[in-house]
Amino acid sequence: MSSPQPSGGTMSIYTGFTRLCKGLAVVLIGGHIVVQILPTAVSYLALIPAKTIPFAWNLITAGYIEQSIFGVVISTLGLLFIGKLLEPIWGSREFLKFIFVVNFLTSVCVFITAISLYYVTRQELYLYLPISGFQGVLSGFLVGIKQIIPDQELSLLKIKAKWLPSLALLVSVVVSFFTTESASYLPTIIFGTYIGWIYLRYWQRKPETKLRGDPSDEFAFSTFFPEFLRRVIDPVATIFERMFCGRRSETLDQTRGYTLGGASLPGSDSIDASRRRERGARALEERLAERLAAAAARTDETRRDASENV
Repeated sequence: MSSPQPSGGTMSIYTGFTRLCKGLAVVLIGGHIVVQILPTAVSYLALIPAKTIPFAWNLITAGYIEQSIFGVVISTLGLLFIGKLLEPIWGSREFLKFIFVVNFLTSVCVFITAISLYYVTRQELYLYLPISGFQGVLSGFLVGIKQIIPDQELSLLKIKAKWLPSLALLVSVVVSFFTTESASYLPTIIFGTYIGWIYLRYWQRKPETKLRGDPSDEFAFSTFFPEFLRRVIDPVATIFERMFCGRRSETLDQTRGYTLGGASLPGSDSIDASRRRERGARALEERLAERLAAAAARTDETRRDASENV
């Protein structure tokens, strides 16, 4: 008698990872192994603000170095499972570009913050603390999920996907009050979330519209906050948008909808958001169809084995 085999639906959860994500996962695991075998490598690969000027490459390498086994497990799983959703929709080239840009600019922001904190507090901790990890890019991935499938309800957490970045930030801030190592991860998560939003909001290319970014109101910065705070957040966010994005912010304001005599046509603001949700829905439907097909094939195989055994 043949031994029982796991159901196709369960197996399909652990399959379908893209080749790019598998390659990046090898990089994360390899980086962790290197710093475990050669602890001194942390000084050259992690972001240490006091050493960044001669070792400028750590602005890039720091994001791919996990110093703890917990960090490498979370980062690898997050990359594989979230990448399986985002890469088919964005495309491999855009997906890789997003990772590079978010990782690099997050490291730059963390470096500037650490130097500023040193000059304010005169504590050398901010200069010599080795900062590394993929959590900045993972935070940016959560923003991507918020953009693509904002209204998809997560059965495990009982919340909509659009709240994932906000929830991750909230949990990180709360945990920081109970640990002494918050400086090594909290700035990276905060800047990773913000840079991820900046990239998707203003810089990401849209081949179908020949425009950049996502100007829809459903993806405004204030949507990271509860409804009652948005009236306060919107004016402040506008100031920062114009400060950091300049003319690009003004251009998006002008292209938010098709206009007729200076007035926006009804529904034009949500055209891009609708297309984005449709792409996300199609990706989920295709994944569900694959799981159902795998489950059906597994059932047929089990039946054949049973008939042969009889």
